Amino acid sequence: MTWGTGDFGGGLLSRRTPLFGVVLASQVVGTLVALALAVMRGESAPLPADVAWSVAAGLAGGIGISALYQGLAVGRMGIVAPITGVMAALIPVAVGVIFEGVPAPVVLLGIGLAFVAVVLVSQVEDERGGQSGLGLALIAGAALGVLGVAIAQISDGHVFGPLTILRASEATLICTIVLIGRRAWRPSPRLWPSLAAVGVLDMAGNGLFLLAVQAGSLAVAAVLSSLYPVTTVVLATIFLRERVTRSHAIGIALAVAAIACIAAGSS
Repeated sequence: MTWGTGDFGGGLLSRRTPLFGVVLASQVVGTLVALALAVMRGESAPLPADVAWSVAAGLAGGIGISALYQGLAVGRMGIVAPITGVMAALIPVAVGVIFEGVPAPVVLLGIGLAFVAVVLVSQVEDERGGQSGLGLALIAGAALGVLGVAIAQISDGHVFGPLTILRASEATLICTIVLIGRRAWRPSPRLWPSLAAVGVLDMAGNGLFLLAVQAGSLAVAAVLSSLYPVTTVVLATIFLRERVTRSHAIGIALAVAAIACIAAGSS
């Protein structure tokens, strides 16, 4: 999930970087890094089913991250960010409950607290008019939720091989859109270090999510990964000296409580 780079991507797009340049560059970098790690780790070739799930995850991820970045660029971040985060977690949670059973009560409490925390932490002051980006947020959240479910179907022990296929599928999808739609995509050379960082962190997020799902519960992994806005707010406070609002502070506290509840119920 492409989880964890949404706010960073929104910042890059605010500098008039083409949407597809951000997505394509990050996916190419992620593909190369995942391939290198797969070779270094000596992973066996992915099973046919894993290839199919990886391609499905890549296509869903490409749609989701494109819709998210576009929503952050043209819509209201205070609407796009929380709806995308909650939707991206809600779908895997529902699937996890259906196929893995209902978690312990304390875990359910943690899941509820996490959803509230995401909404509170994602709130930003936004006085812009125009479209809210609601439709794009729903598309992004649904697609990223499908990505999470698809990743969870990959066989245990296979990580970077499937992630290479996933990233390559995303890059192929974006290239197809660029070529058919004749969209602008070339980013400024000065932004390549930032775009490379997005690609590496994005791939790392998917890899850690896959390992978490293989080791535990899809519902728990999806909820914990959806708390990435908390990290964004904390880092912005430390490095950018941004003010922490009351809703942010409450959201951060609820996130800590949510993690504690989930950890207690999963031990």
